[in-house]
Amino acid sequence: MNKRIISLMAAALALLSASGQVTFTGYGDYDPIEITLSNNHTSLNKIYVVFDTQGVGMSFNSTTGEPAKWETYDYHNSTVFEPVTGVRWNGMATTLDKIIPNVGYIITEGGTPFYCWVVNYADYYLELNDMFINDDKPCSLLTFNIDGHGDAITYYEVDGTPNVLDRDIRLTYKTKVWNDSVWEDSTVVESFDRIDGGIVIEPPLCNTSFTLTGDTFLRQWSPDLVEGILYDKDRYETKAVNCGATAHIIDSQGKETKLDGELTGGSAPVRIVFTGHPTPAVVYREWEIATDADFQDVILQYNQDEVDYTFYDAGTYYVRYTVANAAGTCENTSTTFTINVSVSSLGSGARGDLPNVFSPGNHDGVNDVWKVTCKSLVEFHCWIYNRWGQLLYEYTDPDGGWDGTYRGKLVDTGVYYYVITALGSDGVKYKKRGDINILNYKGTSTEGEGGGY
Repeated sequence: MNKRIISLMAAALALLSASGQVTFTGYGDYDPIEITLSNNHTSLNKIYVVFDTQGVGMSFNSTTGEPAKWETYDYHNSTVFEPVTGVRWNGMATTLDKIIPNVGYIITEGGTPFYCWVVNYADYYLELNDMFINDDKPCSLLTFNIDGHGDAITYYEVDGTPNVLDRDIRLTYKTKVWNDSVWEDSTVVESFDRIDGGIVIEPPLCNTSFTLTGDTFLRQWSPDLVEGILYDKDRYETKAVNCGATAHIIDSQGKETKLDGELTGGSAPVRIVFTGHPTPAVVYREWEIATDADFQDVILQYNQDEVDYTFYDAGTYYVRYTVANAAGTCENTSTTFTINVSVSSLGSGARGDLPNVFSPGNHDGVNDVWKVTCKSLVEFHCWIYNRWGQLLYEYTDPDGGWDGTYRGKLVDTGVYYYVITALGSDGVKYKKRGDINILNYKGTSTEGEGGGY
């Protein structure tokens, strides 16, 4: 490689700061736009976009009192570096009366180079006449064919690396955005650095119109220069579909708890309300419940948005929501809910022990209700007796219990008896009996065992 090229590349990578200031003359009504690149890896100090470089001059103000050396570089024509002729020195600045457009400049003063690129916007002027939609892939892509011009504005680093200026040509339209549990209206502004005859976006999820305007340079120079075209051919009717899905576990008291993806160790019966949230183009919808993650073994299907279902049997279940448009050409499926219903149990420990001591009426709320530990029981019945076989209390909710009262009053301390029959989600049948010891508590009756009732 030429030693001259190597030394200039090394200087570029060093990112030495400019020692002077660039000014322009003869540019007319629209001031040149100065761009300072935010990329720390660029070798350029500045990019200047001039509305029309015809008749425009460029000066570099001196801070050392010495004239600067000018060179250009242009990789369009495989030119590496060329000295600039015709540069004037007036004792304060070096001036090029007629700038060379769409090239890079290396202006060196006191051994410090200043790197910039000058764009002639007239060579890239944005022209927007009309646009047409090609929706041969309406489910995934929407293509706009543009009648007009808006080429990429390419500039080059000193080492020859090409880059493209962001023109910020804007396409504005409406769509739907999923927000936790609802589809919300949203205005989208897509930005493009070129149009090159066409642009591509994801299809919107609602009927909408489209407005294409640009670009950032015209907007900065004058709002009157900003061109725009509107696609409002009776509004665009979307074919694309999407869906969200939510699930809420409903306990025996009717309390709802949102389910996020997976339920582990669910105790049957597990009641869950599944709700599908379709976008406007959806016509067909379906909930599926399967015993495998690939949905090859679908055991239930529902053609509706909401399903209230109770899982009674132990096992793992997979639930998903699928939607389609009227033609059946666009389809979408929600995330899958995984429901794990545990095997049944009654009591704790390996032997299934049930509690046999409690103290009703305690004000601290500790061990003041007799309850059993259980899981995944789809049938349950418990009877409480005194020592003479009198039925004091019975209940069928496995989450329930006995508070030690009979006919609204606390029973006496002593021994009581329970009988339980139950059926598990896995088909296991339970039958248990045993004693319950009520210990002393404040306000115990003095009438003797059973005297309180």
